[in-house]
Amino acid sequence: MRRLPPLGAIEAFVQVARLGSVKAAAEELALSAPALSRRVQSLERFIGRPLFARRHQAMVLNEDGERLLTEIAPVLDQLSNAVEAMTAGRELLRLRLGVLPLFAAQRLFPRVGDLRRAHPDLHLDIDTAGHGIARLGDGLDAVIALARDIEPSLYAKRIDTNSVYVIGSRAMQEGPRPITRPEQLSGQTALLHREMPDTISAWASAAGVDPIKPLAVDYFDAGGLMLEATAQGLGVAFMHASHFNHANDPRLVRLFPEIEVESPYSHWFVCRPRAMQARPVRIFHDWLFSDFVKSDQG
Repeated sequence: MRRLPPLGAIEAFVQVARLGSVKAAAEELALSAPALSRRVQSLERFIGRPLFARRHQAMVLNEDGERLLTEIAPVLDQLSNAVEAMTAGRELLRLRLGVLPLFAAQRLFPRVGDLRRAHPDLHLDIDTAGHGIARLGDGLDAVIALARDIEPSLYAKRIDTNSVYVIGSRAMQEGPRPITRPEQLSGQTALLHREMPDTISAWASAAGVDPIKPLAVDYFDAGGLMLEATAQGLGVAFMHASHFNHANDPRLVRLFPEIEVESPYSHWFVCRPRAMQARPVRIFHDWLFSDFVKSDQG
């Protein structure tokens, strides 16, 4: 049988890789930071190459580290799950997940059946109220958040990148007074999501009409209602391409399709670092970044 590195060294490597910090990983494993660093270094010596790029207060996987994590993390999780199953028996797993309503309706629930078939013991408590990140550990285990970036003390992994679309009703494009020039947006009501207030300025700057001076700005905390208000002709929405494409609503049109604008916002999976040790969080996280994200991008 081939000699293997110590299990403790493998566990230390996976935790640092997932959390991006020796300090956070050491807290999770109840080790001192120097002891955990020695374990990671012992694995690197065993393999014969570095696995991380060392930076100030952070460790980032290099190419070799990414490849090893892809191969070894699922195996370590399977080992952990097998031990849990033998010691605790079959148990009901529950994840308290915060998610925005439009993401849940358009992207999560059309494929949540796949998650249930792969993990029949995992059940989701869905919370669509706002300020999910602030409620982590106090009612929520994990959040799918829409944000520019996430504070470094939290575990966060980006789910997607997106483009900003200007979305209007079909009458705005095909009616007697069609909107054909970006300057015309200054006479319209702008519809913005409270989680994405900078979409209008990002689009205007890229279009060269900064600043747009709308007639009024109406804020929403539900993307589905924004799309319906747009379809009703109540204003022009500055939203993500994915919102428009998944809606597939014939009443809606993308205005100015020749203008491509990268959004400053992304969807993120976010939890407290310690929560990644909980099996429900880990199962959902791994499914999200394997089956779900690959299918979503495909």
